[in-house]
Amino acid sequence: MDNLDVSKLIPNRLERLVAVEATPYDKVILYRRLVDGSVERSEAPFRRWVLVSTPALAACITVPHEDVLLEGDGRYRVRCTFATERGYTQALKDLKTATRANASTMNGPYRVFSDKTQQFLTIASARLFGNMRFEELRRMQIDIETRAEGEPHFPDAKRPGDAIMLVSIKDSAGFETCLTTHGSDEPSLLRELVRIIQERDPDVLEGHNLCNFDLPYIVTRCKMHGVPFAIGRDGSEPNSHPSRLTVAERIIPYTKFAVHGRHVVDTLFLVQLYDISHRDMESHGLKYAAKYFGVASPERTYVAGENITELFDQDPQTLMDYCLDDARETDALSRILSPSYFYQASLIPLSYQDVIVRGTGTRVDTMLCADYLLNNTALPYMGADTMYQGALTEGEKKGVFQNVWHVDVRSLYPSIIISRQLTPSTDSRGTFLRLLTGLRQFRLNAKDARKTAPPELKEYYDALQGTFKILINSFYGYVGFAQGTFNDYAMADLITATGRSILDGMRNFLEQSGAVVIEMDTDGIYFTPPAGEDSLEAMQERIQQTLPEGIEIEMDARYVAMLGYKSKNYALLHEDGKITMSGAALRSRGMEPFQRRYIREIVSLLLHGKQDEIPALHQKYADDITERRFPLADFVQREYLSKSPEAYAKKLREGKGKRAAAFELALKSGKDYKEGDLVEFYVTGDKKNVSVTDNSKLFADATPELRDENIPFYLAKLQQLTKKFTEEM
Repeated sequence: MDNLDVSKLIPNRLERLVAVEATPYDKVILYRRLVDGSVERSEAPFRRWVLVSTPALAACITVPHEDVLLEGDGRYRVRCTFATERGYTQALKDLKTATRANASTMNGPYRVFSDKTQQFLTIASARLFGNMRFEELRRMQIDIETRAEGEPHFPDAKRPGDAIMLVSIKDSAGFETCLTTHGSDEPSLLRELVRIIQERDPDVLEGHNLCNFDLPYIVTRCKMHGVPFAIGRDGSEPNSHPSRLTVAERIIPYTKFAVHGRHVVDTLFLVQLYDISHRDMESHGLKYAAKYFGVASPERTYVAGENITELFDQDPQTLMDYCLDDARETDALSRILSPSYFYQASLIPLSYQDVIVRGTGTRVDTMLCADYLLNNTALPYMGADTMYQGALTEGEKKGVFQNVWHVDVRSLYPSIIISRQLTPSTDSRGTFLRLLTGLRQFRLNAKDARKTAPPELKEYYDALQGTFKILINSFYGYVGFAQGTFNDYAMADLITATGRSILDGMRNFLEQSGAVVIEMDTDGIYFTPPAGEDSLEAMQERIQQTLPEGIEIEMDARYVAMLGYKSKNYALLHEDGKITMSGAALRSRGMEPFQRRYIREIVSLLLHGKQDEIPALHQKYADDITERRFPLADFVQREYLSKSPEAYAKKLREGKGKRAAAFELALKSGKDYKEGDLVEFYVTGDKKNVSVTDNSKLFADATPELRDENIPFYLAKLQQLTKKFTEEM
């Protein structure tokens, strides 16, 4: 459909491109997945470049280079291009010497886009996956099972006996197999894995915890046996380096792999990124995620981790079934969570795996910068980081309310930007507003196309409109993004002020109409309707008449009941009986499982008008805790280490930190805990008031037959929850 041809918005002169690989020379290697399924390899010229502020600074570079004077009043006015990688490297040294500034210096006298793929795609006016559907991408899932001959549950790739026993392999073209060392050996298994990858020639390698377990393990075992892990499309072995992924408030260290001609996608990352906005997953592990997304087969095989080695020796077929089910579930998760990133990659000048791990602000920035550089226009300096007031979020009422409606402003911030024709002050080309307006129109076109599309294309259009929605909603956050080339804090402040004014006006109208406003969030309001009002459509029309042009609302839901707990923390009873909860106070994964379960049950009683049953529920939980009927896992607290245990200990020695149970346990364990690792522990003792730091134990060190959780401590937590949901409501 012509109205969905995004190349009109973001030009792309290379269709069906699945990978770009730079060489040390003046060329890149391009891989295209053709319509018949084959892969075409070709070469294209490529020269590295850097932006400098003035011609005089460009003259300080001692190696031959070609200069292009950029238009406009931006600060980086010259693009210097180099014939060789060596020349580019020397130029960076020259610029550092001349300016005493590093390439990473914010608003320094020169600016470097170090990623080679981004450099090529930007200047070549090319993007990945042009004119392709997600289903045409060749994806391969890999999962391994290993021995653990030392301490149970902790296989170590460096221990000779902790061999890889099984490798399950599946791809999106229907191939699947499970390699085994039964009747063979580990080196032969590893060589067969490499052969299959090369033969099946996937564009993407996928796995759950692929970057921090499966791939590092395989690489280590290959080196141990002298087996080249030559899985690149050119027969090369992967390169890797430590990296970090930011997921909401967490920073997750991981090993980033670069495989020539292929992308590496960890579905664990996809699940974690999904849960940023949903916040209702109790775990990000493969088995839980598969059940959460409804893709776990009723026939799938489950095996406890501590039984894997023994089962391989006694019943290898069952373990092979288990391993292959892991690969199948990885594929299913990817089919749900990957398409959005796939279609974003067709708009953003980054590799597919970088589109996934880079933040939304960075993605928008690369699009804006690419438009400027493609049109030989100078880039501005970034604005200085400035505080501004955010969105309106208020919990108006506490308690339980019946017959609750929700009114939502459609894309509030993007609508404000477009209706008021706002653009960052340094955006002389108007690229920001043009892209945002175009993306919104493409989303509307995709939604319309889905309505009339044949069944086999509905999923495609749905993924497409979802991609546009994500990018559209990223534009507001971008203007307040510290690393945004075109950030504009005054514009961000104006947008949020306008949004607050719109919501305030809606609240005033609703209250004057006799409605009871319960909760206000960034772009919507929960309320009980005025007496006698029963038409969502009529209410929507009345509210719409009070709003400025360009701002549209929809009455998107009606709920049987709502529990208002505090601002941004509430629960909703849907008409189908489903209960959803929002806010860390109601569903934080920092709570022990028994607390989360108790909250859900007590909230359910409140929403169903059965508050009289709360004392009995409390007593049942108290009895179960006292009699140790709950599994010990119900009392386990899960905490990710925000720094390395060594850094924590150093802070304590310097008198700059506070003692914390997770770090103390990690230090005493003798295990190699690192930043980002998960520590699971519970509180021991026999008194209600104890120091958690001094009375905790690693869950892995627990002895099942000798229960030692602190019953008075957990009973006190139960009592506190009951009080919060009864006396304090």
